[in-house]
Amino acid sequence: MSLVVQLNSGSTINEGRLAKGGDKLTADYTEECAVCAINPADFEALGRPSRVRVAALDGSRSVAVRARDDGSLPPGQVFMPRAIWANVVVDPETFSTGSPLYKGAQVLIEPTEDEVLSAGEITKMIMRRG
Repeated sequence: MSLVVQLNSGSTINEGRLAKGGDKLTADYTEECAVCAINPADFEALGRPSRVRVAALDGSRSVAVRARDDGSLPPGQVFMPRAIWANVVVDPETFSTGSPLYKGAQVLIEPTEDEVLSAGEITKMIMRRG
């Protein structure tokens, strides 16, 4: 089972605290930011997975993150903290603004058994792709 949903990304209090504190390579940062919050009905439709793969619709970019249900989200929308995990999926086009669109991207989410990588591991993976 997979769903096409709208991805929104933004800062959270703990993401900001950890990032500004220089803790982007810690387990705490991974725990806070390598997550996709999903509407409870969508989460149920996916089979209540512990992890999901979030992917660009064209399949060019994807990342595995922990999944959790979040009743504050409407059906068809997901939220990821603005961190490297979301950055992997967000279209890098900035439209001359210097900042990609962190809101409203259509993505595919599906349950996965893939490992959730740390920020350092994702950075190495991206550098290998070159």
